[in-house]
Amino acid sequence: MFQPRHTSTPGAQRMHRTTLPLARLSVVALLLSLAACGPESNVEPSAADESTRTADTLASTPIGNFKDGLITYYNATGAGACSFDASPQDLDVAAIAQGEYENSGACGSCAEVQGPLGTVRVRIVDVCPGCTTAGHLDLSREAFAKIAKPIDGRVAVKWRFVSCPVTGPIQYRFKTGSSQYWTAIQVRNHALPIKKLEYMSNGKWVAVPRLDYNYFVQASGMGTGTLRVRVTASNGQVLEDTLPSIQAEKTFPGKAQFTP
Repeated sequence: MFQPRHTSTPGAQRMHRTTLPLARLSVVALLLSLAACGPESNVEPSAADESTRTADTLASTPIGNFKDGLITYYNATGAGACSFDASPQDLDVAAIAQGEYENSGACGSCAEVQGPLGTVRVRIVDVCPGCTTAGHLDLSREAFAKIAKPIDGRVAVKWRFVSCPVTGPIQYRFKTGSSQYWTAIQVRNHALPIKKLEYMSNGKWVAVPRLDYNYFVQASGMGTGTLRVRVTASNGQVLEDTLPSIQAEKTFPGKAQFTP
């Protein structure tokens, strides 16, 4: 059976050949116009983008030299002898050997630990009475697994103290039972280790004893009204703040943060 050969009219061919480039040119023009508008876009970055960017830029500054050490692990919660709250959202924490606990002076410090599988930064939240070897850190199970195989149990490492990548100002926490007659203050959210806390009394700065549970305790109290305090970091930096009053179990922000 005869099958007619498909044909198209010359006019249709010309229309196809002339209109297709015009269509392409229109698309190109549109893309160019959109690209030109790009730099002037008013679209704000999302909160997720900002938080990711912030996390990526949080770096630590070395504040000590590397030393040989040993790591083990335990089931950490973020709480411990340093009297910090549990931190299930951040379990990169560690307990430090009794000899390096420094009567809670190490509390809140950060350490960078290099193991066979990588590097992790941990925050000191506890003391390890059974860690008798110098440089022994008892890491959370989660932190340990990032740099060594848990099955190994005890692993040789190198570590050093570094600044903590905190955000915002330092904080002051009044312990349960604090009043004008007995006052206990803990410094939190600090980028550098805390060396000393003082308060203003009768026009003079008075150094407050630090106890092994990481509170500065004035057994005779710090009086009534607003409270001027001064905090010194391990490198000598000083921050001064005025707290509204002594309020048990309350946390107040300071005005600034230590510079690593």
